[in-house]
Amino acid sequence: MIINSSKVKSEALLLFCRDLIDSYKDNHDELFIINNSIKEFVDTQTLQLHKAINVSIQPKDYYIRNQRVTRIAIILRTYEYINNTISKQLKNGDKFNPAMLCFALFSTWFAELSIGEEDKEYLYFCLYPYSEIYDKLLLNLEDANYKNLNLSMLNIAEDAIVKLNNYRFK
Repeated sequence: MIINSSKVKSEALLLFCRDLIDSYKDNHDELFIINNSIKEFVDTQTLQLHKAINVSIQPKDYYIRNQRVTRIAIILRTYEYINNTISKQLKNGDKFNPAMLCFALFSTWFAELSIGEEDKEYLYFCLYPYSEIYDKLLLNLEDANYKNLNLSMLNIAEDAIVKLNNYRFK
């Protein structure tokens, strides 16, 4: 069986980010004081991203039900690799911005490395205006601590994506 490694890695990344968004979308903890327009912007962009992910990949139960299929097993192992790579960089109790992490993962994978630009199912993620997100979450912030958190999410994402790009299936 021939496996397209960039498609498998892209699907695992989308699956990871969907789970990340699902885990934190109803969490309304206020870790930082940011204005409502930025908060609404991030919520709107995250919701749109979540919808696009759901169009691009299968529902969760599909992966569970088909985990013995070789391609799905490789996607799930790659998902675990992504999860472990990011978990190692986050210390227990550290503040965390899942929205920024997702945007940074996608911008590095799809925009900077241009992975998936020839795959029509990932076109949305390749053309997404990540610079608008970066402007709002890195440049247009008054809270220096929140800006630093977002920069750390960017660094974690870039490191994880470099490792994912070099990851070889076992």
